[in-house]
Amino acid sequence: MRIRILPALLLLLTLSALLPAQTKPDALKAYREGRYNDAVTICLDEIAADPSNVESHVVLSWALVEAKRYEEAENWAKKGHALSKYDPRLIEILAEAHYYLGNNQQSLRLFQEYISYAPNGSRISLVYYFMGEIYLRLAKYRHADMAFSAALQLESMNARWWTRLGYSREMAKEYRYALEAYNSALKLDPNEQDAIRGRDRTQNQLH
Repeated sequence: MRIRILPALLLLLTLSALLPAQTKPDALKAYREGRYNDAVTICLDEIAADPSNVESHVVLSWALVEAKRYEEAENWAKKGHALSKYDPRLIEILAEAHYYLGNNQQSLRLFQEYISYAPNGSRISLVYYFMGEIYLRLAKYRHADMAFSAALQLESMNARWWTRLGYSREMAKEYRYALEAYNSALKLDPNEQDAIRGRDRTQNQLH
């Protein structure tokens, strides 16, 4: 009887080994695919299993910002930052959360900190863009000009950023340079409505 059962048992074990293993949910993959709530759920499970998991805090904070859950993003990014004080990803995403919450000074300080730690970081152009927006909020138009210009040196094909550069120059009454920026935006996207309106305003100022 044993001799007959053994081959069947070996066959069963062989077939089991060939079956695809159950894959662990991938939070970063979910985030990159735009499934932000799924990414949040996966990260929360990972953190529950290992509260010291810095990577889970990073992806969780990114996903919460994209899901427009900014207060939660600030809370979790702050917890991650406490675990890894010098991780530029957590510094940057905490700055973004503060930006969306309207905490301009905290956000600006953190973006500047990100630049000091990661001057060639993967989100550096976006950081300069956000700083430009904060300076506009603070009516520091020349600072905004410098920040948007820095962002565009790194990512020159962004019509929206050219438009915001034009607006910062327009607010500083640098109409000729504002017009140049608006025209650059319209070369990239002729339907950019804010750039069209900005171009018309600045042309009126120059005539």
